[in-house]
Amino acid sequence: MKFAVEEREGYTEVAAQGRLNMVGAPLLKAAVSEAIESGHKLLVLNLGETEFMDSSGLGALVGCLKAARQAGGDLRIANVGEQVQMVLKLTSIDRILTPYTAVEDAYRDA
Repeated sequence: MKFAVEEREGYTEVAAQGRLNMVGAPLLKAAVSEAIESGHKLLVLNLGETEFMDSSGLGALVGCLKAARQAGGDLRIANVGEQVQMVLKLTSIDRILTPYTAVEDAYRDA
């Protein structure tokens, strides 16, 4: 799993590439924690190049959301692929982490 962190206007984008599973989940948590520690409070996780997610990845998403909110910020997800979307819906996590179509849309209402 690879990550690219890029500051945007009003938020920070964390782009995840690869498989969000038992191996990738701790890497995601570390990347998001590092972004939060660097002072980035509003995060968008771009899942456009995340081809697979399992329960470990789901746990990591919830953990990242919790960490962002505890730091006084928020985490949103965008550009979600079909397999990841299915996992979010089956577990009803899409009610907590609403997927946005595009990264730019995630904080448009903020």
